[in-house]
Amino acid sequence: MKLDTDFVTTTIELAPDYEGEVVATLIASRLNTGSRKSVLYVHGYIDYFFHPHMCEKFHEHGFDFYAVDLRKYGRSLLPHQKPNYCEDASEYYEEITASIKAIQSNSSDDIYLLGHSTGGLIASCYMNCGEKKNDIKALVLNSPFLDMREPFIVTKMNYGLAKFVSVIKKDCKRDKAISPVYAESIHKDYHGEWDFNLAWKPINGFPAYFKWFVAIVDAQRSLKKSHIKVPILLLHSSKSFEPKKYSPEAKQADIVLDIEDMKRIGPNLGNKVQLISIDNGQHDLFLSAKEVRERAFEEMFSWLKPQE
Repeated sequence: MKLDTDFVTTTIELAPDYEGEVVATLIASRLNTGSRKSVLYVHGYIDYFFHPHMCEKFHEHGFDFYAVDLRKYGRSLLPHQKPNYCEDASEYYEEITASIKAIQSNSSDDIYLLGHSTGGLIASCYMNCGEKKNDIKALVLNSPFLDMREPFIVTKMNYGLAKFVSVIKKDCKRDKAISPVYAESIHKDYHGEWDFNLAWKPINGFPAYFKWFVAIVDAQRSLKKSHIKVPILLLHSSKSFEPKKYSPEAKQADIVLDIEDMKRIGPNLGNKVQLISIDNGQHDLFLSAKEVRERAFEEMFSWLKPQE
């Protein structure tokens, strides 16, 4: 499948926010039938949907496939907006709800939610508080962003500072918020096999605003009271580390998040949670080396089958 020919994009008009006009984008496979179960994919931070191979796998296993580019990400980013910015994670509920309603208008079968990284955090929060949470059959998390990587005391100090500074200066930010190593490890022009729009997913990332940091920590803290009712599958790499520069080992571990956070917090998201470790998986397990991502797909679909 190809992004430019095999998918239909629909603009979702959203309520204006503190920056003005807001839209999201629903992406649907042209091979959807409307007569079978569906999955809705929610991408991560500094990310958007560019994964047609993932769509193909869902079709092979009898799913219709949809993805949403959240507000201020990818296809939904407007010129007047700060890229990937939010002031509260609940802002994204509007487009997730709209996407679920759009799917329901095409099919009466079950809907599954799949979230990667920050998308996994947002999806988990939605499954606690979202308007259409009871219309989701099961939740799949691909390396979810459940906690900051630094030690608790560092996060606490940074949170207090960010909250104070962002009140005084709302646009305060860190221009170099992430290492470029992960993007280099997956993009075809560096050390990976994937092609993606570098204007929407730049190698050096986007600035991280203090206000955004506060919103993400607030969302993570809210999961201490998580009570998701549906079955949850949490997939994560078998190891993580923080490289200073690219090396082949960067393609065999989660170099963005700490898997120990996922293993610690994940089991408490709901009453029916299964964690599965994927040997040598990258942060986005479905962008890992072929044999690794095939195992991740196999584990996911093996888990999904009994949930149907």
